[in-house]
Amino acid sequence: MNTGFLTVYWRDMIRFFRFRTMLISSLVQPALWMAFFGIAMSANFDRLTSVIPPIPGVPSVDYLTFMSAGVIAMTTLFTSLFGGVVLLFDKNWGLMREIFASPLPRNHIIFGIALSGMTKTFIQAIIIMVFGIFLGAAFFAGFSAGQTIISIAGILLFTGTFSLGFLFLSAAISISLESPEGLQGIITLLTMPIFFASNALYPVDAFPPLLQAISVINPLSHLVNGIRYFAIGGNFQAIGIHYTATPLEIVISFLLLVAFALLMFAFAVWRFRKASVT
Repeated sequence: MNTGFLTVYWRDMIRFFRFRTMLISSLVQPALWMAFFGIAMSANFDRLTSVIPPIPGVPSVDYLTFMSAGVIAMTTLFTSLFGGVVLLFDKNWGLMREIFASPLPRNHIIFGIALSGMTKTFIQAIIIMVFGIFLGAAFFAGFSAGQTIISIAGILLFTGTFSLGFLFLSAAISISLESPEGLQGIITLLTMPIFFASNALYPVDAFPPLLQAISVINPLSHLVNGIRYFAIGGNFQAIGIHYTATPLEIVISFLLLVAFALLMFAFAVWRFRKASVT
């Protein structure tokens, strides 16, 4: 069995841990963002919604807990979209030409980059969950030890599937470009509508109809749905809104993420077959 993708995986992970600046910034930045933005916004939202009477029998969740799930999703999105930048560096350094000339199937390059990117998102998601709980986010409140383990596995399953889709997309874009600046420009263009037309930081009920339609098909919204379901539960009140989610709805969100990942994998395979490195 050809396991060449493991070589690509280990090489990228070694580079990730050796580049201390990249490692520290990728782990500390989302935590600091959640600490400053989350605490500040939580104080404002909690003050504004304090006059809204709680719904009997429905747990109330503060804004810090609500948006912490969105920060996990946001970090997963950013990390995944930038996951393909290593391919551009390899192209500029001439290494990609040697890889393409080797017997290693091109699909294995995609698998290796995707697997390393997914591992990074797992590390970041766990760190953000721990840091969020340290700040006061009510993740897994009232859960037993077994339920907590299952919930963490569910969160990682959603983040892993979501990250694969955008890692495949990032790899397809990277292999088609010649400069990291071009990739950064495309990622910036993609990030804005994906992030802000989602339910990561605020409810989408007040969105204009067009943005609501976009949020329904937005993969980030389905990732946030899964994270909140496993970390908070399927029935809670936050920002004055009653949120409910059934297991069937969560399964549908997961299947949509799987479909998106498969579609992006097909796109990446097509771009790698067409790619030529000189």
